[in-house]
Amino acid sequence: MKTEHNLEKKERKVSNKKIETVKKLVELIHKNNTLIVASIKNLPSKQFQDIRKKLRSQAEVMVVKKRVMLKAIEEAKTAGIENLKKHIQEDSAVLFSKFDAFEVAGILAENKNPIGARPGQVTEQDVEIEEGPTDLVPGPAISELGALGIKISVEDGKISIREKKVIVKAGDKIREAAASVMSKLDIKPFEIGLEPLAVYDKKAGKVYLDVKIDRKKALIEIKTAGAKAVAFAQKIAYYCRETIGFLLRKANADFRAVEKLKSKEEKSAETENQSKPENKSQEDKI
Repeated sequence: MKTEHNLEKKERKVSNKKIETVKKLVELIHKNNTLIVASIKNLPSKQFQDIRKKLRSQAEVMVVKKRVMLKAIEEAKTAGIENLKKHIQEDSAVLFSKFDAFEVAGILAENKNPIGARPGQVTEQDVEIEEGPTDLVPGPAISELGALGIKISVEDGKISIREKKVIVKAGDKIREAAASVMSKLDIKPFEIGLEPLAVYDKKAGKVYLDVKIDRKKALIEIKTAGAKAVAFAQKIAYYCRETIGFLLRKANADFRAVEKLKSKEEKSAETENQSKPENKSQEDKI
């Protein structure tokens, strides 16, 4: 009887804890504008805690059981949030924030750490071995590098890469030989961190998937697009702050070119006029 009583007491305690957790989650849903479900699969505990600390001023991060989160979503009764239920997983964290969903996703993208490759993984971009010296000493590494078509030489007792070489193309699976070489050269083509699985935006009442923010890539794309836009604006002589300097310099250059051409024509005409009387005098003599 004593054992049954203790078990009953323990079950009641766990049940109360779950109820309190659900209440807190519902409160967080109501207080915040953004809810992000992020995968923590294969994420080391230390890194997770570091990310949690960095996000402290932007978001509250919680790791809860799937059933508890689903119950909270049901009780929150917030427009559109029910679409988030199918994306809740066991190995996931939930982030609550007053900030814009894409802003928080951008912060998560910046808080990732590079990790090495394992055989069978698929890369999203080419993996390239750069030209230059390495810390590898001659030995088995020579045949490993040669098997991947990497041209090498030995300089000062160390292996040096003579020409850069793509050993894995984007979209291809990493072979064991390539993974071994990357490990030896300390090449880490992957990143690990909190990966957004789904994002709920309360203002829009919508759930967004595949929210991947790459600020560096986006910045490069913006700069490229901006350069093309300026070049086009210059071509059609559209004046604005970015083109006015170029257009004025071009106008000045065109003016000088016209002046130079005009001066040349005037000088040519003057020379021609000066030669006419001489020709006439010669005709009179004849």
